[in-house]
Amino acid sequence: MLRTHTCGELKKENEGQIVSLCGWVSTTRLLGKSLAFIDLRDRYGITQINFNLLGKFSENDSAEKKQSGWESNLNLINKLGREFVIQVKGEVVERKAKNKNIPTGEIEVEIHSADAITILNESKTPPFTIEDESDGGDELRMKYRYLDLRRTPIKNNLLQRHKVGQAVREYFDKNGFADIETPFLIKSTPEGARDFVVPSRLNPGEFYALPQSPQTFKQLLMVSGFDRYYQVVRCFRDEDLRADRQPEFTQIDCEMSFVEQEDVLHMFEGMVKHVFKKVRNLDLPKFPRMTYADAMKYYGVDKPDTRFEMKIVDLTPNPSPKGEGSENLVRGKGFKVYDDAELIGGICAKDCAEYTRKQLDELTEWVKRPQIGAGGLGYIKYNADGTLKSSFDKFFDEASLKKIAEKFSATTGDLILILAGAETKTRKALGELRLEMGNRLGLRDKNKFECLWVVDFPLLEWNEEEQRWFAMHHPFTSPKKEDMDWMYNGYTEKNSAHAPKANAYDIVINGVEIGGGSIRIHNKELQQQMFKVLGLTKEETEQKFSFILNAFEYGAPPHGGIAFGFDRLCSMVIANEDYIRDYIAFPKNNSGRDVMLDSPSPIDEKQKKELGLK
Repeated sequence: MLRTHTCGELKKENEGQIVSLCGWVSTTRLLGKSLAFIDLRDRYGITQINFNLLGKFSENDSAEKKQSGWESNLNLINKLGREFVIQVKGEVVERKAKNKNIPTGEIEVEIHSADAITILNESKTPPFTIEDESDGGDELRMKYRYLDLRRTPIKNNLLQRHKVGQAVREYFDKNGFADIETPFLIKSTPEGARDFVVPSRLNPGEFYALPQSPQTFKQLLMVSGFDRYYQVVRCFRDEDLRADRQPEFTQIDCEMSFVEQEDVLHMFEGMVKHVFKKVRNLDLPKFPRMTYADAMKYYGVDKPDTRFEMKIVDLTPNPSPKGEGSENLVRGKGFKVYDDAELIGGICAKDCAEYTRKQLDELTEWVKRPQIGAGGLGYIKYNADGTLKSSFDKFFDEASLKKIAEKFSATTGDLILILAGAETKTRKALGELRLEMGNRLGLRDKNKFECLWVVDFPLLEWNEEEQRWFAMHHPFTSPKKEDMDWMYNGYTEKNSAHAPKANAYDIVINGVEIGGGSIRIHNKELQQQMFKVLGLTKEETEQKFSFILNAFEYGAPPHGGIAFGFDRLCSMVIANEDYIRDYIAFPKNNSGRDVMLDSPSPIDEKQKKELGLK
């Protein structure tokens, strides 16, 4: 070995030892003409090298020899550039000026001669600084990702990712799960996101698909009798990208036989708790349950951030006399925006009544952005003196505003923000507005973790454009037992409100969905009916799914499972954020490109010809 120790392990108890270290030159500093310091860095940390440029000479050595030694030492220091790879041999001594910010801060390695340093490889000047706060932009650091990975924050993210993976495997091993690999070259299926396809040279004109998930394979493993399966596996989806999406990603894929929903929730809640304990030393409390309907009603999204309140209040009059919110507080006042809206709702921002006109105008522009899509923003200020002031005073008297404020449980000093419009779009916009106000008010605490299960999802959703049902999760999800009759007799209704509920569940941490799953269909007849409801013909069903339908004829057990986004889980556990790129060694950019490899890229004509491509 070229090194006896790493750059992160030497302590005061090593004082007096002669050691050999290897690493990258982080910085060099000259102190006058007699002393130089080198910060030597490797994966494990940084050690300071104390280089006495005057050397170590005896009284009998000539002045010329001393001068020559000093010049040789100085020349070497001047030659050493950032990111040079070097080996250093020297004695561990106590530092005079200690650095409490690093583990090796009590010691340094002392050398007296250029002979103590061996340059193992030189380096060009990096295109950006290899420091915690780099001066490189995203695209530049992505192009030189191998340099970006030397930076401590990114390096630590990947090392912590390794720990998350260890904890996951430890938990599954302890609970009797078998790690089984499934194929990457599979058959394209019509549901879900777009597939990445691979042309087959041996079968011209035919294509493999890369798996979006090992879904059908893990169900087949249940048919095979492997009653507890897991896999940490790469998956591929050709979809639009954002902060928490990549075209290729890692999934923790899991399945269990002879279980009901409660068994699955208990098992995988335990896995998440185990990971947090092992990696963060945090004991998470029991995860509460929330229905999909309540998540959408109070948070405007199926992955609610429950670290703060500020729930959505629905002001829309309900035509049913028994329905919640049936009291008409906003319509019939001559305000066309509210009179014509499908949904009128809002949030109450505590202690924000002092917002200026400039701040309110800025919020209005924020909700009008295409990503949010609201037509405008209404507000009611509950002033400190008890008076109420709104953006629609022309249509509402103070008594009416008071009733609305009571609906929000608002008190003096509060600010009510209201959106109105088409139901689906407005509810989504309210959810986004709630999160934005949570950010602005500092309510989304990075040191707090709120986990929950969202259950009772719709099984299907109606697509007006294609005039057919689509599976909310995937077509192998089982409906609730009480909705079985609808699957055979009611599916011709074109109304999502009457559609059955799925035996499905998502796990959410701080507003980020990190996993989702369901109890599966394990009966051939019901699976065929599901395909029929989704508009597949008998021929299409046979062509695309005969393998799993045939398997269900040979004693398929009841089974269910879940898949976790491993990259998302890592980003949440390690840093409590949903930006996953910094937790992947070699990610793609927002256009799905690897700018380091310049991929995707054209292939030559010979390859195209072999693959039967024009």
